[in-house]
Amino acid sequence: MMQERANSKAGQVYEAVKEAILSGELEPEQAIDKFALCEKLGVSRFPVSAAISRLAFEGLVRIEPQHGSFVTPISAESVREHLFVRRALEGEVAAEAARRLDDEGRADLSANLAQADEAARAGDRALFYELDVGFHALLTQHLGLHRAEAILDGVRQHLERPRRLLMNPPGRMHQTIAEHRAILAAIEARQPEAARAALAAHLAAVARTFEALAKAKPGLFAP
Repeated sequence: MMQERANSKAGQVYEAVKEAILSGELEPEQAIDKFALCEKLGVSRFPVSAAISRLAFEGLVRIEPQHGSFVTPISAESVREHLFVRRALEGEVAAEAARRLDDEGRADLSANLAQADEAARAGDRALFYELDVGFHALLTQHLGLHRAEAILDGVRQHLERPRRLLMNPPGRMHQTIAEHRAILAAIEARQPEAARAALAAHLAAVARTFEALAKAKPGLFAP
């Protein structure tokens, strides 16, 4: 029973610290204060150490013996490569959606855009991020492309930290909605090449925003 409670607390610490890293509350190269975490979360050192070790295994934290634990920088090269994979695969998904996405799928995409517009107007970045991910996920789900969905889920996990940061520039959320609307318009018009092009344009905009951020804030990124 005591071990179960310890595992549960370690899981809670893990989720709290991971969210702080992904949201940018804990920035790259920032030291993780274990004592402060113990006090803030009301736990002992063991679940904190276990959570930090798990995050280190996932590459979000770097442990330096005798020095402490630090948030790892975002690999710029990894971001570029994962965006490359997204462009190649999601472009084909968009084209396939233009060929055969049903009425329910198109309605769900339209509803997603309406909710995203509300989130952007309210400045709710966390909800907007969920809806942004959801827009792309709806395509593979409605098309039954389960293997493609699994691959893209893995890619999105690697891109979660930079994608959240990329929502911060003024106007980027509304620009994302406009790009998603262009994708949906091509799908509704049953134009595969236009859908592929709209998806490519969307991810090209994401890449440009990333490169601008990497240049403006080099301390957030490793080569």
